[in-house]
Amino acid sequence: MHTSLQGIAEKAAQDKSYRFRSLARLLTVSFLLWCWKLINKRAAAGVDKITANEFEVELLTNVEDLVEQLKGNRYKAKLVRRQYIPKDNGKLRPLGIPAISDKILQTGVKAILESIYEQDFLPCSYGYRPKTGATNAVEDIYQQLRNGQYHYIVEADIKGYFDNIDHNALIEMLNQRIDDKRFIRLIQKWLKAGILDTDNKVICPTTGTPQGGIVSPVLANIYLHYALDVWFEQIVKSHCVGKAYLCRYADDFICAFTNEYDAKRFYKVLGKRLTRFNLELAEDKTHIIRFSRFQKEKTQFEFLGFEFRWGKSRFGKIVLKRRTSPKKLKKAIVNFTNWCKESGHKRASILFKQINSKLRGYYNYYGLAGNSKALNSFFYWAKVNLLKWLNRRSQRKSYTWQAFNDLIKHFNLLKPRIIRRPTQFGFGF
Repeated sequence: MHTSLQGIAEKAAQDKSYRFRSLARLLTVSFLLWCWKLINKRAAAGVDKITANEFEVELLTNVEDLVEQLKGNRYKAKLVRRQYIPKDNGKLRPLGIPAISDKILQTGVKAILESIYEQDFLPCSYGYRPKTGATNAVEDIYQQLRNGQYHYIVEADIKGYFDNIDHNALIEMLNQRIDDKRFIRLIQKWLKAGILDTDNKVICPTTGTPQGGIVSPVLANIYLHYALDVWFEQIVKSHCVGKAYLCRYADDFICAFTNEYDAKRFYKVLGKRLTRFNLELAEDKTHIIRFSRFQKEKTQFEFLGFEFRWGKSRFGKIVLKRRTSPKKLKKAIVNFTNWCKESGHKRASILFKQINSKLRGYYNYYGLAGNSKALNSFFYWAKVNLLKWLNRRSQRKSYTWQAFNDLIKHFNLLKPRIIRRPTQFGFGF
């Protein structure tokens, strides 16, 4: 961590009510050059079409000019280039791509905000934070639910979260910890920056922060920290008869309750609470379910690509199980098949190196104890589709199953493996 950021983090941890001043002064040439090292140089260019490689040719001059613009109050945020990527439900997710100069500044502001708010964020928050992520959230949910102390689950999703963040409410939240008007104005410039859509029309946003922007994830976390996390910890829990638990990853979250009345009351007031912050629940993704090891009918819920359900171990004991969500498994197989179709023409040495990289990433996330059946299913269909597209590289069939097995053995195709195992004996896997 940069020395100045370390000092900010220590002060933020010591005094939870302290408001930081002169943060904009930290955006110096040396600090932004340090931020440059953190930027993904292969990312797409913004509206000015300047790539990272082109910017780096005159890096020092460009950064010095950027700092002079800040000092002279001449800095203006460039338009954000919008792109769309497909979602699981067939809809499109809008992404905002800032210009490279804006990325450098946003990286610096993101680092400063994280130094402050990482001391404030609650343990229930996992998305877009350093040294924690989805795998940690999945493990925490498992540890909390496996003893069967919670009997009701409220799974929720916020409709168009990044597009509906209220700018005024966000600034009020930032003002609780930041007493620097120049720093706040800089963030406001990015919030109000025009968006260049794919049809070349410019959209002037009044709410939201673009997905894809470097500073957007930390701003989104700050917003839900006050709108949801603190409220749940301080208000909801104090009004519950039994225990209550929250796990949030970005705008997706689940809540668990031991008492049915607590779960129903929370489910009823959750929408009203979010409405105060210009947010709306996605009704098709928000449910309340009974989730108890003692119920006869089977119930399950999905979160972060995993399906959680009660089942029996090989010893006949009722245990909490996790497996890859059937929808995610199907999507992963389809994506791998499409990739084979596009990449099957590559040399075998290059092709199998890239395949192993993909498999390694898949196993690193889904390689949980008890999920071997889903892992083997993915591996089987990956082999079937790989063989299919290898045999389409020429006019005749190139490989039989025996020849194909010899090929994957030669290139050491990674087999499914469990990466993360239970820390205690007797989890039932």
